[in-house]
Amino acid sequence: MKIAIDGPAGAGKSTVARRLARELNFTYIDTGAMYRALTLKALQQGIDLYDSNLLQQLAEATDIHFQNHSGDQRIISDGVDVTDLIRAPQVGEAVSTVSSHPAVRAVMVKLQQAMAGKCSVVMDGRDIGEYVLPDADYKFFLTAGLEERAQRRVREMELLGYKSDPSAVREEMIKRDQIDSQRPVGALRVLPDHIVIDTSNMTEDEVLHAIMMKIQGA
Repeated sequence: MKIAIDGPAGAGKSTVARRLARELNFTYIDTGAMYRALTLKALQQGIDLYDSNLLQQLAEATDIHFQNHSGDQRIISDGVDVTDLIRAPQVGEAVSTVSSHPAVRAVMVKLQQAMAGKCSVVMDGRDIGEYVLPDADYKFFLTAGLEERAQRRVREMELLGYKSDPSAVREEMIKRDQIDSQRPVGALRVLPDHIVIDTSNMTEDEVLHAIMMKIQGA
């Protein structure tokens, strides 16, 4: 079975997708983490984030995969655990630029589809239902108000040890939403077959319950 979860930053996709996968005993694939891993490597190597050819070559030459350690999923890039490093603010600010290149997305989508072909998956991102898993059994779109999403991101960064300016986070989120929704390939948008859930005033448990009810046909 394939379950796609799309939505903007801060809507709660990754948290809910991870819990859903655990509930169903499926494999969880965080596509956003994969793009962040590539972005981290590009930043470390000083690659021009607007050079599509160089970024495509970097994507093709980078080994990105997931590993489970005591129930905790880690993302590995070229043999290095980058799970914590990819959450740095500078990576978050640059990832939409890197992921906006069609050539980069083509490489990553192929990798993501290969992962999904091996087992039942819950996959979250921006274009999962449209490009990565168009044949998904269920397609969900999680959204939330801008202020709520920004507050969630600030809390997330604080838990990771980063101090964030709420106003700067809000502005960065507006910018990211614009880039994600206007990119030529894999743009963020609601599809006719998406099941839309506004998580603004919902707890994680409530969102998970709503998704489970849809899957179980209740």
